[in-house]
Amino acid sequence: MLVDSHCHLDFPDLQGRLPEVLANAEAQGVRRLVTISTYVSRYDTYRSLAEAHDSVFFTVGTHPHNAAAEPDVPAARLIELSDHPRCIGIGEAGLDYFYDKSPRDVQRTVFRTHIAAARETRLPLVIHARDADSDMIEILTDEMGRGRFDAILHCFSSGAGLARVGVELGLYVSFSGILTFKKSEDIRRIAAEVPLDRLLVETDAPYLAPEPYRGKTNEPAYVAYTARVLAEVAGLPEDELAGITTRNFYRLFRKAAALDSAPAGEGEP
Repeated sequence: MLVDSHCHLDFPDLQGRLPEVLANAEAQGVRRLVTISTYVSRYDTYRSLAEAHDSVFFTVGTHPHNAAAEPDVPAARLIELSDHPRCIGIGEAGLDYFYDKSPRDVQRTVFRTHIAAARETRLPLVIHARDADSDMIEILTDEMGRGRFDAILHCFSSGAGLARVGVELGLYVSFSGILTFKKSEDIRRIAAEVPLDRLLVETDAPYLAPEPYRGKTNEPAYVAYTARVLAEVAGLPEDELAGITTRNFYRLFRKAAALDSAPAGEGEP
């Protein structure tokens, strides 16, 4: 079994052919998917996807690209919405200084609001970080000092320093199709240093399709290709790596574990 811990089933490239996408995932052994929120205002869409499909969970939050569009959603609102049985995380939220689609100060404020919601709900925060390593390290370190919260650095493409601090703070690190790209030697070196009990895999579909599908529409089934490369990096058989990342998923996303009656605390790698 594999889990695609981060995809966007509501995006047109996937939602328009959802039965096929879900069937393809099942055929590859990808039996759980998390469709990730990018706008709180689209909450009903994510909820409906999860309610309609037993394999799908969802999150609630505002992507940093959209922070300027949703700058004032209070933590209390995120907490309220996250109470749905199939809502298993907060986010994705974070910092993106590559595109700068929202002012950086707004991104930072919205990010801290999401951290507060994650801390209160004890649901993991899905973190988006791009070209913002210094500020991300500062905020995560500061906020962790204010009170413990769980989180995952999703689609990791940052520097080794952020990965190291993230692991030291108890965060998980998730790798996408970027791991398979020919010029991603640095990312593979970072992945090799992440402890096995902190690794997850994802697609970020419909983006970042792994080799051999690079440049095409990504979909959850393709997480198998990323997992294969991650197994090579870790020096493990594919089935063992699949088991590790699935156990890690349930250990982090405890609400999903409760729904699936999964052994969240068993099987430490």
